[in-house]
Amino acid sequence: MSAAHDDDGRSLGQLFASATADVSALVHDEIALVKVELRQDVKRALFGSGAIGVALTLAFFAMPMFSMAAAYGIHALGITLGWSFLIVAGAYVLIAALLGLVAYGRFKKVKKPERSIESAKQTAAVMKNAKPHPRPLDTATSLDKAAAKPALPRADRDAGRGVVRDSVSDAVPDSMTGSTRAPDLKM
Repeated sequence: MSAAHDDDGRSLGQLFASATADVSALVHDEIALVKVELRQDVKRALFGSGAIGVALTLAFFAMPMFSMAAAYGIHALGITLGWSFLIVAGAYVLIAALLGLVAYGRFKKVKKPERSIESAKQTAAVMKNAKPHPRPLDTATSLDKAAAKPALPRADRDAGRGVVRDSVSDAVPDSMTGSTRAPDLKM
């Protein structure tokens, strides 16, 4: 078996074409998977956004009613109406400030996606170091062997092996006793 073929009889070109097709199929499958996942996530996000929108609208319209109810409830305790509304407004400002601090603390904890970045760097490093040939080709030795050995015409080479050629260039045994036909391997 020649250095240009592997154990299955496929040439390096065929192996490279097969690897390229496999990588292309893998990339297309990954893209398809991302599209499916994103589509599902977008549907969930749209539904969640709609629900939040409705909830905020209802809360927006209910807030003045609760504010007035709280102010009149405080007024019923014996505090004047002006001070009652001021207490309710101060409570809202205090709640807003506390929620703002909580949100600020949460946003400070947001980090860049370090695992994804590291994984992408590792993948890039592997792809960068990938070589099309699993073993180095010794071109100088191959060229020296080819120059030292005179090339014989195909008919002379085949005659030395006891092979007769038919019109479609298939190798057929001289004895013609077997029904097997092996295609000629080009080197």
